[in-house]
Amino acid sequence: MRKIRIAIVGVGNCASSLVQGINFYDGSSANGTRIGLMHRQVGGYRPSDIEIVAAFDIDRRKVGLDVSKAIFSPPNCTKVFCEKIKLTGAIVKMGCVLDGYAPHMRDQDPLRTFLPLEKESIREEIIAELKNSSAELMVNYLPVGSEQATRFYAGCALEAGLGFVNNIPVFIASDPTWSKRFADRNLPLIGDDIKAQMGATILHRAMVDLFRKRGVKLVRTYQLNTGGNTDFLNMLNRTRLASKKTSMQSVTGERLADENIHIGPSDYVPWQLDNKIAFIRVEGRLFGDVPMEIDVKLSVEDSPNSAGVAIDAIRCCKLALDRGIGGVLHSASAYFSKHPPVQMTDDEAYRCVEQFIRGERES
Repeated sequence: MRKIRIAIVGVGNCASSLVQGINFYDGSSANGTRIGLMHRQVGGYRPSDIEIVAAFDIDRRKVGLDVSKAIFSPPNCTKVFCEKIKLTGAIVKMGCVLDGYAPHMRDQDPLRTFLPLEKESIREEIIAELKNSSAELMVNYLPVGSEQATRFYAGCALEAGLGFVNNIPVFIASDPTWSKRFADRNLPLIGDDIKAQMGATILHRAMVDLFRKRGVKLVRTYQLNTGGNTDFLNMLNRTRLASKKTSMQSVTGERLADENIHIGPSDYVPWQLDNKIAFIRVEGRLFGDVPMEIDVKLSVEDSPNSAGVAIDAIRCCKLALDRGIGGVLHSASAYFSKHPPVQMTDDEAYRCVEQFIRGERES
């Protein structure tokens, strides 16, 4: 198969897990199995067919390094599950900061936070790098709350003729204006806000779906998440969470009163590093209007959990490129993202994305 040439924006923990996974699942290695993969192949493409050809970050400890080295630079702290990473040949370039760096991050331990370079790239330099690298897709891994920065890079992707996989809760695919811009350029778009492989959102949705199918009235619920990576540190600034809260509250599939639902980051616990712990409580009323409740604790390494989905979203986006399909990929967005333009149940989204992969539906 031909390679899938991607550009990464934000060489953080999630990018680290993605790059490690590409190498871990290399068909020529002993790890070339399907353990932990939702799809060993997507339209003939394997994980090892993904090639990083461009990358952008703002941290002085990453800029200027090959991506294979930058992914292990501070403040990245995710689990190293593949130590032998092939050189990519893609050197991390300085990006544009905009609102991608929250003011409170300046006061943190350097091993925990970003250390931005002062001299930023300009838009024309980023577009030139994308074109010169022959990138086909852009994968957005900016910090939560990077509203301006995400729109800036989405605009660069459009200008350079790239498809866009939006893994963060800034609304691009679910914004009609942006989705039309990608459709007008016949470029595929997947988003918004990646839904982890076995994360709190998918577990919470399954619990709520079980209530619905078993005739139990959902009364109230919460999902409290703690973690120790830069994502959780960044989210201590609650003003950056408006889109995140909107994205995550789609978990219930029905509108509860605001006082009866709380879903979001709870606190930053440095020693947890990339380990995310979620506490989920669902209360309901069953036969005879009798109350019941469920409490669940989930502990998972956050970034590999995300990469297990991103590696499929990238390959679906490439299939769309191969087939000449542009605009929002609705089945892939519903299956891989928390806030797609069209919400589906997880069972329906699974069926639709399988049909898309087989070529039985356009988007």
